[in-house]
Amino acid sequence: MLEPKQFEVNEAWIAFRLNSAPIRTERDGDFNCIALMDAASCFLLASDLFPLRMPDADQLPIRRLLMQAKRHKQQLPKTLFVPKGDAAEILVDEALRQKIHVVSVPESEVLIFIDEARQGFTERFGDGREGA
Repeated sequence: MLEPKQFEVNEAWIAFRLNSAPIRTERDGDFNCIALMDAASCFLLASDLFPLRMPDADQLPIRRLLMQAKRHKQQLPKTLFVPKGDAAEILVDEALRQKIHVVSVPESEVLIFIDEARQGFTERFGDGREGA
């Protein structure tokens, strides 16, 4: 099982979906909130909303999220952990283009890192099922 003490700051990041259900809007459709977290510090580096039906070719929003996270330490991580089947898998292709080693893991391997962030998101914004 992975633990924060296994890593140095900025060595590895975790990409994951913050919301438990799609964030529904009447005007713009459904979204997921994707976040990047430093594995050593559990610091949330960046997050943004991504449409559920995002065109595969549209890498610009994904690139922006990675660059926003990079601003904290002026470098990208060596490794990016992504839970299998998570909406954050949309980051994989761009991470590989940026020469980041991507590791697909069962969600249970990263819950110790991300669970508190998800709970905080739900407490603040709800479960996403209400129309905005």
